Amino acid sequence: MDITKVFYRLLFSLSLCLLGLFALVWFSTYHPPALQQEAVYCGENTPRLTAGQTLKLYNQNVQFMAGKNYVFFYDLPNNTGPDERPSSDDITKTLKGLANLITQQNPDIILLQEVDEGAQRTDHADQLAQLLELLPSDYACHTSSFYWQARYLPHPRIMGAVGTKLSIISKYKITTATRTQLSLIPQDPITQLFNLKRALQEVHLPIEGADKLVLLNTHLSAFSKGTDTLERQVTQINQRLHSLNKTQTPWVLAGDFNLLPPNAYPLLAQEQRRNYDQQSAIETLYQQHLAVPSLANTQSEQRKAWFTYAPNSSSSRDPDRTIDYYFYSPNLSVQNAFVEQAQSLTLSDHMPVIASFTLP
Repeated sequence: MDITKVFYRLLFSLSLCLLGLFALVWFSTYHPPALQQEAVYCGENTPRLTAGQTLKLYNQNVQFMAGKNYVFFYDLPNNTGPDERPSSDDITKTLKGLANLITQQNPDIILLQEVDEGAQRTDHADQLAQLLELLPSDYACHTSSFYWQARYLPHPRIMGAVGTKLSIISKYKITTATRTQLSLIPQDPITQLFNLKRALQEVHLPIEGADKLVLLNTHLSAFSKGTDTLERQVTQINQRLHSLNKTQTPWVLAGDFNLLPPNAYPLLAQEQRRNYDQQSAIETLYQQHLAVPSLANTQSEQRKAWFTYAPNSSSSRDPDRTIDYYFYSPNLSVQNAFVEQAQSLTLSDHMPVIASFTLP
């Protein structure tokens, strides 16, 4: 027997197996382009915005409708949290509670992060569709952008399908929606294939007698400390905001930024600082744009009223930091803004930021 031939046959067979494995992983994971058009679903008679109108916005990370009865594995260092998924009953209860809160607040536009679709942890359901069934029918438009998707994730605490998206719901006409890919956390190629693909969701709402309002929705990278990922993501977003300002286009950016306000790091409990840098990348946005909460709000004696996050790992589970924000165009003015910290405490680890903006 020719040993050389046997060696090359084994090498060829091994190469085929590795190629097949890579192909399997590639086709079962999500690979969005840099810029992607998204489907928009609107009722035929959906009204349009009008110049000078005041819009009420609702912005919240809904934590895949899990509620607050859990400490998930990623909530503690080294993935040591005891819980892997919420119960079906808790998901149903949270969906109803969220729908009741939104109906009570009656916003014109809802911007959500961490909405599941097709994920094993949430029974493979489309949570946006479930929420829409519970909301009044005048929420006639919606669009979504995925930022985590895989048919099977071989993580020991998941071992199943994942699917998470950004979603915008509106009482007013949406004409276009796009997804912009944000910078990824530097990782080995296989891990990066399975990991989240953070994105910037952008929608255009036409204004009667004017041009349009641009709304942007995002959820920046968690667990990226020690890299420049958040700085790169903020830079990408900031470039888009400046391009909108150049054309005098009114805009609002909302989301879960996973970033503390400037100078807030020393005010956070020592055990809660592990995922944050002392200097926050969000400082760039605060320096160059208007914000809710304002910098003064986050540094005042009343700053607790602007806390938007209550950690699942905390014994008290009270809100203890701000990481959810609006930034907005100088063409707009804010009439009222607050964080709802009462009813929302049982619905998610994030509290909704609610604000009213007047169009030019």
